[in-house]
Amino acid sequence: MWGSYPRRAARRRVRRGLLGASLAALVALPLAGEAVAAPGSTGSTGSTGSTGSTGSTGSTGSLGSAASGSSGSAAASSDNGSVTAGSVIPGPLQNEHPPLPPLRDDITTAAITGEKQKSEQFVRFTVASPALRREVGVEVLLPKDNSVPRPSIYALEGVDAGEDTSGWVTMGGAPQFFADKNVNVVMINGGVSGLYTDWDRIDSNVGLHKWETFLTEELPPLLDARLHTNGVKSLLGISMGSQGAMMLAHRHPGMYRGIAVFSGCYSTTDDLGRLTVQSTVSSRGGDIANLWGEVGGPEWAAHDTVRNAEALRGMDIYVSVGSGVPGQYEDPAASDWFDRVFIGGPMEVAANACTRELDARLDKLKIPATVDYEPVGIHGWYYWRDRLPKAWPTLAHSLGLPV
Repeated sequence: MWGSYPRRAARRRVRRGLLGASLAALVALPLAGEAVAAPGSTGSTGSTGSTGSTGSTGSTGSLGSAASGSSGSAAASSDNGSVTAGSVIPGPLQNEHPPLPPLRDDITTAAITGEKQKSEQFVRFTVASPALRREVGVEVLLPKDNSVPRPSIYALEGVDAGEDTSGWVTMGGAPQFFADKNVNVVMINGGVSGLYTDWDRIDSNVGLHKWETFLTEELPPLLDARLHTNGVKSLLGISMGSQGAMMLAHRHPGMYRGIAVFSGCYSTTDDLGRLTVQSTVSSRGGDIANLWGEVGGPEWAAHDTVRNAEALRGMDIYVSVGSGVPGQYEDPAASDWFDRVFIGGPMEVAANACTRELDARLDKLKIPATVDYEPVGIHGWYYWRDRLPKAWPTLAHSLGLPV
């Protein structure tokens, strides 16, 4: 779906804000209204509020305009809409394109090639990946007590996933929250606009994405051996990382014991789901023609968690989302107030509609899940930090750890 973005010039921010807010509101509000009217999930529990805590820098996500895409063919959606291949977000309104990591042809074996101890409980590895044809930074928060093998949480983030460090470290409060917990928290550096999936082709603007192969085949054996883990794994994600985590979970049943996701979209084949995928990809200039083949085709369906929700059975599941209503962190005097309210708000409304769709599907399949609908909150790290304590009981249970 979406994620955090750095501050930029006010004029450009306002232009993007108006366009992004218009798209999110026009697409999400009707769907959200329908979802609200739908029966609630008997296998889920709803939240009556959110615990507040002082957040660090908070930012919202990136959502594009409904302007016509560039060249490409359209495919009909399951509900008679259409999404066209090509960029849905015009170039002047896209976020800055990050420099692409150089690709290498000499990496033939996955291996840990570097290690930097950043603190007693924080280490950063450099991992050579044949799938990604480059070296990738992987940050790990280490257990408080490592006297016996410990489980792992793989934490994924939003569309702006940086190469140098994870948003979970700089904005998500993970080092503080997990400091007293006996778990390895694995945070991937990089993957901007990639959805943590394998793309069909290299994209000229967002590069080579083979993250599913990296995360499920290459990285786990290396970390399990180096960190002496017990092999038990769960997933954590926000925004785009929520969708990526759900995809990994349903496409690799049995690999993960639990999953906790905040403010994501979990479909790919209905109009809202495909529009969020296209917005995620095109926000940095990527073209969905390079993603999973024909838009709406078999591979798009194979990545749709709502359609493939049966594969989640047996997992411990926690899902949360805000309402889009501004809350305690939206200060009108703050320099990013406009972005937070008029981009982050509608984006969270869209995520709310997506969450209700998944909730209804899990309920129909009688798959237990804890689903929290927060009464306030926009699409941003402040609120995701606050949800970590709520998600922890589900994650702890999945990993066999005390709450």
